[in-house]
Order: sequence, then C-alpha cells, then structure tokens
Amino acid sequence: MPEATAETLANSTSTRGDAGRGDASDRNTLLFDLDGIDLSRRLLDREQLQAWIPHRGVMQLLDSVTWISDDKSRGIGHRTIRSDEFWVEGHFPERAAFPGVLMVETAAQLAAYMFNLRLGGPSLPAFLRIENCSFRNHVGPGDEFYVLCRDVKVGKRRFVSDVQGIVGDSIAFQARLSGMTLEGRHS
Repeated sequence: MPEATAETLANSTSTRGDAGRGDASDRNTLLFDLDGIDLSRRLLDREQLQAWIPHRGVMQLLDSVTWISDDKSRGIGHRTIRSDEFWVEGHFPERAAFPGVLMVETAAQLAAYMFNLRLGGPSLPAFLRIENCSFRNHVGPGDEFYVLCRDVKVGKRRFVSDVQGIVGDSIAFQARLSGMTLEGRHS
C-alpha cells in the first residue's frame, strides 16, 4: 500500500468540506481537516511516549505522535503494522488482519497521551467505555496506520474522545472512547 499523506487521507471522504464537524458517527467524514499537516513528522517516538503513557512491550501500540493541535484538542498518532507481530500468525492466516480491539487500543493510547498532555504530566489513564464503534476496512502487515483523536469533553479526571483509524485512503474504524485517570501517577 502506498505511503499515506495528509492529501490521500483528506481525500478519503466524499464530504471533505464537513471534516471539521465530523464525529465518530459520520461514516464518510474525517474527524478534522488534515490540510497542512505533515504526517511524516514525528513529535514523539515510542521511547518518548513512555514518559506519558504506561504501556510497555507488545501492549505499547502507538509508535509515534505525528501532530497535536495548538489547543491540544486534536491529535494524530501513527503505527506501522509489522509482519512479525504476535497476532499475525493466528488472526487470520490467509490474510492477517490487525485485530479491531488493538485498533481501538492504539487510539485509546493516543487519547491517553493527549489527556496527560492537558494535565501537564503523566497520570495512569484507563479507558472506560467504547461507543458507536464500527470497523470498516482491513488493516494488515505493511500498512501505515494513523489514528485521529478529537476531544469531546475533558475534565480533571475524565475524558471523552472521538477517534478514527485510517490506512491509505480508507477509514478503518471509528468510535467514541471515554476514560479517566486512576489514582496515583506512573513512573
């Protein structure tokens, strides 16, 4: 699959003009306009993310943060889907498919990073609810998987975010996630 660019992702919808108003229930609309965003840029890599989110080893699904809006209400994360990942052999041998639950978890890790960024430091966020989730397109080894996250509501301990996963010119999944910080901070 060709390298994703902001242009190919932005052109993935027929309703591009509504991109700023989309939510997780809009099937053909990106959560926000990607014009002017350099998807090849990496603000944080895997190692730097460990200062902000508690996930480690095979459960650290987010490879990098690509972009965060100035007001920290929107962000883009990235994951390269590799052929040596633990799920490839068994989920589905004829055509390996990145499990939907891992797509959602990748987006939840971006939402957790963004929540912690707004808090000004790391906390131990956990996600509580997945709403209006739909899976629409295949994601597999060799794909560059981007997750978009847009805050819906953010408080001192809780957050609600709309998220989407995108590969090439296709929306792979979308959902609304809710989470909260647990007591204490991780180190």
